[in-house]
Amino acid sequence: MAVPKRKMSRSNTRVRRSQWKAARPLLTSCPRCRDPKLPHVACPTCGTYSNRQVINPA
Repeated sequence: MAVPKRKMSRSNTRVRRSQWKAARPLLTSCPRCRDPKLPHVACPTCGTYSNRQVINPA
């Protein structure tokens, strides 16, 4: 197992960690109601997925 030989400075640690970010979720528009939704997920507004009604909208 790789173990660092010397302590890494706070500056170098923060520079390395600055690249480790969370990505924004990609949103697509629902083809039926045009509301934003996650891809490959049923629309929470109208309840459709792939032009089929799969859930009853709340």
